Amino acid sequence: MRHNEQLLEKVVESVTAVLPITALVLLLSISIAPLDTATLTMFLFGAVLLILGMGLFTLGADMSMIPLGEGIGVQMGKVKTVVLPLLAFLVLGAIITIAEPDLQVLAEQVAAIPNMTLIFTVAAGVGIFLVISELRILLKIPLSYLLLLFYGVILILVYFSPAHMVPVSFDSGGVTTGPITVPFIMSLGIGMASIRSDKNARTDSFGLIALCSIGPVFSTLLLGIIYRPQEMAYHPVTIEALSTTKDVARQFALGFPKYAAELAVAVIPIIAIFVLFQLMFRRFHKRQLLKVIPGFLYTYLGLVLFLTGVNVGFMPAGQYLGAAVATSSRKWLLIPTGMVIGYFIVKAEPAVQVLTKQVEEVTNGSVSRSSITLSLSVGVAFSVGISMLRILTGWNILWFLIPGYAVALLMTFFVPQLFTGIAFDSGGVASGPMTAAFLLPLAMGACSSLGGNIMTDAFGIVAMVAMTPLLTIQILGMVSKVKRQVEKRRLSLELRDLEDSILYFD
Repeated sequence: MRHNEQLLEKVVESVTAVLPITALVLLLSISIAPLDTATLTMFLFGAVLLILGMGLFTLGADMSMIPLGEGIGVQMGKVKTVVLPLLAFLVLGAIITIAEPDLQVLAEQVAAIPNMTLIFTVAAGVGIFLVISELRILLKIPLSYLLLLFYGVILILVYFSPAHMVPVSFDSGGVTTGPITVPFIMSLGIGMASIRSDKNARTDSFGLIALCSIGPVFSTLLLGIIYRPQEMAYHPVTIEALSTTKDVARQFALGFPKYAAELAVAVIPIIAIFVLFQLMFRRFHKRQLLKVIPGFLYTYLGLVLFLTGVNVGFMPAGQYLGAAVATSSRKWLLIPTGMVIGYFIVKAEPAVQVLTKQVEEVTNGSVSRSSITLSLSVGVAFSVGISMLRILTGWNILWFLIPGYAVALLMTFFVPQLFTGIAFDSGGVASGPMTAAFLLPLAMGACSSLGGNIMTDAFGIVAMVAMTPLLTIQILGMVSKVKRQVEKRRLSLELRDLEDSILYFD
């Protein structure tokens, strides 16, 4: 009964997250970007699956993925030797990345490099940087120092890498921190930091997603330098012409087993890790096991529903909307349309729900879910607006990424470290399946209609979505810092006035 109440609560949260983007697409479909009946029907049914899927996923993550990650983090922190935990984190990071469904989709688009070569390269990058993340927690190294170092190295690699590899490399950093990896890696950091008793332990629990997002960019740029692919091919997704609701239902019927099989490949390695961990350490008692095991089932079913809804229902709508607005007499409407879609769509990312909940819990409510969600929405709105501007003008993505990251890294020296960790984690979390399956097709549809280069102009939207939250959430941190200073000064003045009053009456 308790699970039913929790599921109802999660579904209500999902409705509030998905309803705005659904209403917006409906409004666009009857105004500037008309959709055919079949595409609109697929979109609406996809929205229903999104709501149910997100509700099941967030409940399942709370019950299974998060306790497992925290348990492994705590247990590894207690091991006296350093080598075993670091080796475990290297393997864990690689396995979970290989299991991430969004990475498979990205690999299919990069025809110049064999799929498994790219996947293993990205997985190695995540594994290595997960090790670096754990060393940072153990050695108490400020996150800003490592961010400055590694982004500096990435800037050097960009100079030597083929130009068409740059957008894909930055996109790889976004897609690898999806709904499978985020709950596990975030809770892993919380578990590791929880065994420390110093004042910075809470702050250092954030930052794992930030560094793990750098790993794929780093490794993919190196791969591009080694491979030197001469051209990057884009494999367009074919959308069948549908005429009846039966045709629509058939598309979803074909999608369910496909995504069920893909996610079984993703979830089985994590379940195997859980079984091995439990056999070695016996951390979970019988009552906890009765909660964790159904949690894995909820997580799996939720993601199957969510990804089916997104890929079957939302992808065609995104592509048609982008093409319709781009071919209209007012092409400039791509920018405000993209910004409004970006503002609302980030709330429907399942990993965002996990992040905001974790932030509120770790900070004891001092950083609210609503403030983080608002900052993310504003950041993603700007990133999608800039991406639409790039499609219209053909401007190089580096004109935005380099100044953006430079400002974000500079801000790390003036913003509380807690907000730096949250900001750079948010960048990876914001670019999830909704970005890959709706915003990217939106950009591709617009770019294709305008005759642009999809690989250089449309790709890169994931990278932009991952970059702008670094700025908006750190701005939130600066505002919070100023407010605290003003409040501290106000209290100090009141205390001084009180002391003066006491002296006067004495």
